[in-house]
Amino acid sequence: MKLWMKYLLGIVLGVASAFIIPLNSPQSTAILDFVVNIVLRIGRYALIPSLFFGAGIAVFRLRDGGLTSLSAIWIVSTVVASTALLAFLGTLSAVLIKLPPLPITAEKSFSEISISVTDLIMSVFPEGTFLLPCCVFGGAVGGACATDKSASKQAVGTLESFSNVAYSMLCFFSDMMTIGIMALSCRWALNFATVLKAGVFLPLITILTVNLLLVAFVIYPLILRFICHDPRPFKVLYASVCPFLTAFFSGDTNLTLLCSMRHGKDSLGIRRRTNAVTFPVFSIFARGGSVLVTSICFVVILRTYSYLEISFSDTLWIGTMSFLLSFVLGGFSSGGPFVALTILCTMYGRGFSSGYLLLRTASPIICAYAAGIDAITAMFGSYIVAVKTRTIEHRALKQFI
Repeated sequence: MKLWMKYLLGIVLGVASAFIIPLNSPQSTAILDFVVNIVLRIGRYALIPSLFFGAGIAVFRLRDGGLTSLSAIWIVSTVVASTALLAFLGTLSAVLIKLPPLPITAEKSFSEISISVTDLIMSVFPEGTFLLPCCVFGGAVGGACATDKSASKQAVGTLESFSNVAYSMLCFFSDMMTIGIMALSCRWALNFATVLKAGVFLPLITILTVNLLLVAFVIYPLILRFICHDPRPFKVLYASVCPFLTAFFSGDTNLTLLCSMRHGKDSLGIRRRTNAVTFPVFSIFARGGSVLVTSICFVVILRTYSYLEISFSDTLWIGTMSFLLSFVLGGFSSGGPFVALTILCTMYGRGFSSGYLLLRTASPIICAYAAGIDAITAMFGSYIVAVKTRTIEHRALKQFI
């Protein structure tokens, strides 16, 4: 059975259990939240060895093959271009399609969320959900090995051996996650039922769904056809099914890496020297889905508080600030769009500082859309980088896992 089928089966069982098993009591909710947190922690924990050893041997191979600069150029270009494209799409769709205003709540904010660039730089070193420290250290080890290959011959062999072992661990945990996805999808179903019950968020969910389908089935396949001249761009979308399901029902970009890295290598045939670098980088910095969701939600908040037309300067400000904020969301593997929306409302001021509270009930669902688009972006982006650096061995659909 294909991996995505196992995940889909787990999701169906999880969603069904949300309506069959009584989960209305505080005790049952607490147990479910505990299981969800355990699943997320295990998934993130399983990533660490694969990211460290994978990044180390990947950087060594890239430097040894003279592909470091070319890979870096394509990675940075793809990250920036995809984020800018989705920022434009989100802002444009929200401005052109006038969604109905939300009911204004009297709820007050007790704490504000803020992002400090200094704290983000410092967080490269301590542990946390921010994966960049692990990747940076592993890459530094691999780069150091490449400077003197004769002296580091044994170290490279050890790195490669541990990288293979870590990848086997990643495959094991990604298989086991077919069980954990049941708890995640059960929690998602309960959140979704709450959002539907509120009734006021259906237009917002509709426009997010339309944007998701447009990005996945039209924009990205066309870009792939144009840039890579690939006659079958939808095979990348097929490889994205399992990562998308994981991202959408967990809302966690780190957990999604378990499936993304495995499908990138075993389905699309991306060599590990590229696979081990592009997916973590895209997971941390290519948060175009978060940009799209943030810009749409902020426009909805503006129209809730004001009946005036949104000016061109405001439109430009929303798109630009959403674009810039996306690059500092790496420390938020889940809930990033709501964090960005909070900061955007605070920066805009003019009585909108607490506007993000209007969407707090729907935040798990809007973050699910953002994570899903980010997962697809990472898959298409990594494929583009692999094709342009010629670090890919194309495989037939029947060979996909």
